[in-house]
Amino acid sequence: MNLANIAQARFNMIEQQIRPWNVLDAEVLNLLADVRREEFVPPAHQALAFADLEVPLGQGQYMLAPRLEARMLQDLQVQPHEKVLEIGTGSGYMAALLGRRAHSVLSLERIPELADRARAHLQQAGLHNVEVRVADGSQALSGLGKFNAIVLSGSVPQVPQHLLDLLEVGGRLIAIVGDEPIMSAQLITRVSETALRSTTPWDVNAPRLHGFTEISQFHF
Repeated sequence: MNLANIAQARFNMIEQQIRPWNVLDAEVLNLLADVRREEFVPPAHQALAFADLEVPLGQGQYMLAPRLEARMLQDLQVQPHEKVLEIGTGSGYMAALLGRRAHSVLSLERIPELADRARAHLQQAGLHNVEVRVADGSQALSGLGKFNAIVLSGSVPQVPQHLLDLLEVGGRLIAIVGDEPIMSAQLITRVSETALRSTTPWDVNAPRLHGFTEISQFHF
């Protein structure tokens, strides 16, 4: 695609996919216009950069559909002073969006090749407040500290306690939770040291984040 076609495709993505999904936050929409999604998409799938679907990244991993990333970003309401954790770096695109809003972002990716590629994308995009670390976010990790916002860039059967324990008071976690064909976005806020508030603002299906324990469907 030439520059004019890319600009038109990006405009169409925002106006035809993202706004109709109740993403109306001007800052989020401006970010989607500014951060070059096409630079995070594998060369073999450049034609899908602005399509309303999950883009294959290889090794069974996917880049979430644009409307999904936009809605999660809007619902998290990340502030400029905040520290953010992402589980599942993938292409690095969501980390780039978060990095443009937050003070700092730590993004965990379990596949080294994807982590390397994401680092290169983020460097190209000029994001210096985002760290990509090879680690499995489905497992408890020590020494991470606390976070104001956590995003799981893929679906999980349930949100594990070790991630909830990383939330500061006032911190928010957003994840897509459940099993096909019924999954919902779950927004969890830590309202005190001992209490959490959870809402399910919208329904959607999304590819799995690998490593998270599946819930048995059999009951005896």
